[in-house]
Formats: sequence, structure tokens, C-alpha cells
Amino acid sequence: MLRYALTRFVGAIPTLFILIAVAFFMIRAAPGGPFDAEKALPAEIEANLRAAYHLDEPLVQQFGRYVWNIVRGDFGPSFQYKDFTVTELIAAGFPVSLRLGGSAMLLALLVGISAGTIAALRQNSRTDHAVMAVSMTGISIPNFVMAPLLILFFAVYLGWLPAGGIGDGSWRHMILPVVSLALPQIAYISRLTRGSMIEVLRSNFVRTARAQGLPERTVVLRHALKPALLPVVSYLGPATAAVITGSVVIEQIFGVPGLGRYFVQGALNRDYTLVMGVVVFYGALIILFNLLVDLVYAWLDPKVKYA
Repeated sequence: MLRYALTRFVGAIPTLFILIAVAFFMIRAAPGGPFDAEKALPAEIEANLRAAYHLDEPLVQQFGRYVWNIVRGDFGPSFQYKDFTVTELIAAGFPVSLRLGGSAMLLALLVGISAGTIAALRQNSRTDHAVMAVSMTGISIPNFVMAPLLILFFAVYLGWLPAGGIGDGSWRHMILPVVSLALPQIAYISRLTRGSMIEVLRSNFVRTARAQGLPERTVVLRHALKPALLPVVSYLGPATAAVITGSVVIEQIFGVPGLGRYFVQGALNRDYTLVMGVVVFYGALIILFNLLVDLVYAWLDPKVKYA
């Protein structure tokens, strides 16, 4: 397995390089620049700034310099946040995004797997139809619509929870953004679990377990749940990365100072290095999560062999 992990790691390098190249040239092709403002700078000052940040060099030379700096672990200075490097901004924002996304995925797993399993055990019952109806609703309504609705109901009308910000970092401030991020994932995971569990419950080894007189709870938890989770695990890799990286809109709505908020501010201000740093960091996370999912397969399904 170690050899397989190393092979996948080495194979991910060209993917990451292509991601960096595409993002770099697309960002530079966008109109405007980091020093554009309502009041134009004197030409001499702007020329000095461009020279200081190497923006006066040919684009290919800038790209080569940027890749070399990344190899050395340097994402460069931020054009917008003058006193910080991009590495420092990522280090400050990622723990917040990780806490937000990780909590949302944990909630989605607990609720989604439980709801999907109950729906499968009671197939075609009212419970099954209710779970599927709620799941379809959760998939259909995007979280940037659900988030303002939750704020309106729980923060404005009822006054139970804060409408935004992270305050002192307590869970009261995290509940609404976490729930907003988790709802679509709960819907997907419950549907995946239900479909897979129904198929597994009809397998011969489950019939054998039932024929031996084992309690239904033991049959489900010990024999059926593990193979039924394989499709969920496949989904978890990109989903976890998407939740952590896709909290851009949610962080903006709730005023959470995570990586997504830096990304939006960087894009609006043409902060090339900050946008590139967040894109590269997110790309590396997605590759890492997909690799972890492949490795978890070996634990869930011993039949899986790695070359």
C-alpha cells in the first residue's frame, strides 16, 4: 500500500502543475490589476510597484518564478494585505475553514448514514418516502439560499442564534454556518447509503447471517453497514474537499474569516498571489483527500488490491 500511495503522490504532481498553469494564466488574462484604484497612481509610482513585484517581467518568466517559489514553499506577498504573506494568510484562515467544513461533514455523516440506513430498513414505507423527500429538497435548495433563510428564522425572528461572525469562537456562532454547509451533504449521503444498503441487505451473506438467527441490529451493524458504506466513502473524498473549499459563499454570508473570504477579497482586489495561493492550496487538498479515500477502501473492502 505504501508503494501505491507513493505512486499516486508522484502522479499527482503533473495534475497540480497543470492546475497552477491554468489558474495563473487565467487570472493574468482577467482585466484590471492589483494597483488599479478609483484614483490612478502616478505613472512612476505604478512602474516602481510593478517592478517591485516583478509584474513588469514577461508572463512566462513570472510563471517560472512563481513555480520556483512554490517549490520552496513561498506563496509570495499579498498585494492587498501589505503586512502579510500569502502563507501567513492561509495559515490564519485555514483552521477556521477546516473547523467549519469538518464539523459540517461530521454532522452530514452522522445524520446522512443514520437516515439512509433507516430508510433502507423500512423501504417503501412512509419513513422511507419522508427521508427521500427531505433529501431531494436538500439537494434542490442551494446553501446560499438556505443560509439567509436560517438567519432570518433562527437569528432575526426567534433570536436564538447569532446572525454572523464567529465571536469568541463558541458553538453558538458556528451552528448556522455548519448546518447550512451540511444540509446538501446530508441529502447526498442519505440517498447513497439507502441505495447501497438496500442492495447489501439482499446479498447472500446477509441472508446467511439472518438464517443463523442473529439479531437484526447485529446483522446491520456488523455485516451490512461496512460494505454499504463503500459508495459513501467514494463520495467523501471530493465532498470533504468541496465542503472545506466550497465554504466561500457561506463564509461571506456569515462573515466568517476563513480561507474562502480571503479568496473572494483577493479576487475582487486582483490580488494575484493570494488567489493563486488559495487555489493551489485547495487543489493540493482535493488531491490529498482523494488519495486518502482510495486508501480507506482497503480497510472497508479486503478484496481491493493495490498494484
